[in-house]
Amino acid sequence: MRSAIGFVLTLMTVSGCNAVLPDAPDPGEVLEGPVEGLSRQQLAAFLTGDGEFSRRFSPAEGLGPIFVATSCESCHVGDGKGHPLFNLRRFGRMGTDGVFNSMRNEGGPQLQNRAILNYIAEREPSGVTGASFFTAPSVTGLGFLEAVEDATLLALADSGDIDRDGISGRVQLIDPSEFIAEIARLELIFDQSEPGRHTMIDGRFVGRFGKKASAINLLHQTVTAYREDMGLTTDLILDDPVNPQVGNFAGDNVPDPEVPSNTVSNVVFYLKTLRAPPRRDATAPNVLAGEALFTAMRCAGCHVASMTTGPSRIAPLDRKVFHPYTDLLLHDMGPELDDKYTEGIALTSEWRTAPLWGIGLAESAQGGRGFFLHDGRARTLREAIDFHGGEAAASRAAFRRLTPAEQEQVLAFLRSL
Repeated sequence: MRSAIGFVLTLMTVSGCNAVLPDAPDPGEVLEGPVEGLSRQQLAAFLTGDGEFSRRFSPAEGLGPIFVATSCESCHVGDGKGHPLFNLRRFGRMGTDGVFNSMRNEGGPQLQNRAILNYIAEREPSGVTGASFFTAPSVTGLGFLEAVEDATLLALADSGDIDRDGISGRVQLIDPSEFIAEIARLELIFDQSEPGRHTMIDGRFVGRFGKKASAINLLHQTVTAYREDMGLTTDLILDDPVNPQVGNFAGDNVPDPEVPSNTVSNVVFYLKTLRAPPRRDATAPNVLAGEALFTAMRCAGCHVASMTTGPSRIAPLDRKVFHPYTDLLLHDMGPELDDKYTEGIALTSEWRTAPLWGIGLAESAQGGRGFFLHDGRARTLREAIDFHGGEAAASRAAFRRLTPAEQEQVLAFLRSL
């Protein structure tokens, strides 16, 4: 027995750690990691934010009293697209006057389907006319999208379809409540000389994050997720979510804010400085052929390949060209994707163009099986294309007219993103 053990130890010594440990994953096959060019201090903030992003909260730390998940990472495994297990349920009621009511007095617009011990999770109230499931998106590359100036999005918009190409995207506009105004002020406090974002358009702010583009920046998205997804309060949102069906405002008995501002800042910085999703096989002949077909089918009319960031105090984000395959605008996707639910000024059939970068790695973050579109209803990229109606109907028809070989080239291009 001793000689056998000695042989194994010798083999391990000669072979190195690879004898018992797997190789590190190929950087082109994972989404995590910071943008290149961060300073030592910025990288430290990134790593701190990374730790907070994966932190699992307990009721003793303020989780709840109602919630959906216990950590950010629960919905964004490996910083990738979420699994329908953690889908968010949003609901509301369309009034007879055509104004959509988010039903805040009845627990809306988001359902918290879990609760801490001795509390009761929410149930969808009566009178709902529209509801939708939202699958968590990938969080990589968000800092580039945030750094795009409002003027760029406005230049891409064509709400009246003036060019007659059948595509009429428009910017989401968010009313300037005290909360939203403070979010904008805090974001620009160190960038007062760079007023390219959070400019007022018709008295409202441009939205760019979320399925309906209802969040104006990553700070807005983050503090809202802390409250709505985990039941955690911050300096900007000090009230716990409570279940109106309980009949009182009893909370979790943890002093507020439950997440301090420095933690929020580190998480926001982490999200800002996650690298863009890596490309794979970009020069392969079938991928290049698929890219040409993608453009010819006018898919790039909404899924814009390239954008340029505005000025940023974070050097790796400062005036950089990047390739997200989105215009961040609202587009009417037709009855196939109309859940009768909405946010901001969006019609119930309008959705923000989802960035396609990273879509080829989505399945690896979703347990090996794909769940595409805003709610994960499409199990393949081909199915996702088939759901595209409204402004995308012509592109869908063009895809259907392709030969099977050409369709596979388009899918190969998408999987390379």
